[in-house]
Amino acid sequence: MKAYKFKINGKEYNVAVNGIEGKNADVTVNGVNYQVELENEVPAAAAAPVAAPAAAAPAAAAAPAAAPAAAGAGKIIESPLPGVIISVDVKEGQAVKRGQKVAVIEAMKMENEILSDVDGTIKAIHVKQGDSVLEGADIVTVG
Repeated sequence: MKAYKFKINGKEYNVAVNGIEGKNADVTVNGVNYQVELENEVPAAAAAPVAAPAAAAPAAAAAPAAAPAAAGAGKIIESPLPGVIISVDVKEGQAVKRGQKVAVIEAMKMENEILSDVDGTIKAIHVKQGDSVLEGADIVTVG
């Protein structure tokens, strides 16, 4: 087993490559197991020394979406489309209800409200007014 520590967008991830068979790798990210499909098949003889670096990239790509929720850090509210943040309507520590507006994003000359999917407290705000974001970008974390 080969272990790595990654820092992606300021978040730390512990990734262990447990094994590789062909194009499939068994990895553990922050204590949660994942089956990862590799782009290229790794020969059985080379799987141990070569596979760990090859598996690290797909594991890291899967980690940002899955690891924080699995670690109990809260529910991340993501941008449903690419655009520019017009306003952030909450503050860290603020209580929010499901359906409450947390931010507004402008996309294709239209303003779109980003709503909380859950009741909770704002644990982190990942954007600020004027930021350009891609679809799936973290907006806020509700815990």
